[in-house]
Amino acid sequence: MAGPLQLCAVTGDEHNPLLARVYPAPSRASRTSFQRDRERIVQARAFRRLAGKTQVFTSRASDHFRSRLTHTMEVAQIARATASTLGLNEDLAETLALVHDIGHPPFGHAGERALDECLKRHGRRFDHNLHALRIVEHFEQRYAAHRGLNLTLGVREGIIKHSRDYSAEQHPELASYFLGERPPLEAQIIDLADEIAYLTADLDDGVESGLLDINHICDNVQILARCYSAVAKQHVGVDQKYLFNEALQLMQNILTDDLIHTTLENTRVLGATCLDDIRSHPSRLAIFSPQVEAERLQEKQYLYDTLYTCTVLENEHDKAEEVVTSLFNYWIEEPEELPPSYFEEVQTEGLARTVADYIAGMTDTFILLQYAEIKRTIRR
Repeated sequence: MAGPLQLCAVTGDEHNPLLARVYPAPSRASRTSFQRDRERIVQARAFRRLAGKTQVFTSRASDHFRSRLTHTMEVAQIARATASTLGLNEDLAETLALVHDIGHPPFGHAGERALDECLKRHGRRFDHNLHALRIVEHFEQRYAAHRGLNLTLGVREGIIKHSRDYSAEQHPELASYFLGERPPLEAQIIDLADEIAYLTADLDDGVESGLLDINHICDNVQILARCYSAVAKQHVGVDQKYLFNEALQLMQNILTDDLIHTTLENTRVLGATCLDDIRSHPSRLAIFSPQVEAERLQEKQYLYDTLYTCTVLENEHDKAEEVVTSLFNYWIEEPEELPPSYFEEVQTEGLARTVADYIAGMTDTFILLQYAEIKRTIRR
């Protein structure tokens, strides 16, 4: 591992507490601890189910739209390239990128909001980061000696802290995850790699769907307009859709380069020479520059105004809310209709959390089949 921030990176030293696992596991000379975690995640059933979960558009609309899985792969590419350039731990960054969305329920953010509203009525909440932690610690069952994937502490910390910080007062159950301290840079870059990936992909899928127009985007999204103008000068007479693709690639490169440069500059100004310096800083160091952050916010608002809340997607969101809420209410009223494997969880986690866990694990296709079956049952 080489690069300007290698002294601040998470090391693979055997005495590093971030390499600790809950259960003993033999080391492998051919693979690092984080490489082994990466493989455990990729082989997890919850990871495979991401292929059937909505990113923005449901998979029923077109095979070409991003799923939660293909989005995750794009985030992993950006995260690993960023970590490599900075001299951070590439294996940890890639692993965190691959696991960052594993806790999402069906129907994207619409499904998450609906599930959270259902749980609120029972004094609980749904948080996809915390649900992801429960997946890798409890729900995945691949080993004879224990439940869960037995991931390293570094990966488990990154799962819950890559996009937000949790207070010890509100979440005492997370005390072992260095609450009150910033996560390592490898975890910090994941949230922005996620932003870079979806800011690029959602414009692409929006145009592919016919809901967004390239000219309208250029008139309202400054960073894309600059990129489109630059590639149009290089490729005179080329079809607009190919210019747009080139502009998206250039925009992604600009955002990634800015993240790398700004993170490096912030760390240099701080004078950080080790991971403890990163952890003790009052704010995160992996951020965009002020200009790019302003452009990011402008594009995010544009996507919200023109795509995420458009009539077509709002109708899908309404359907998602109806499906999730109806199924949640059904199993709350008829808990004996849950799969038998969940009966024990009801005793330990309570009915509301158990129902939410069951729904959260479903793909879009499976939850729609469950909804149709239960509607038939009710009619009988």
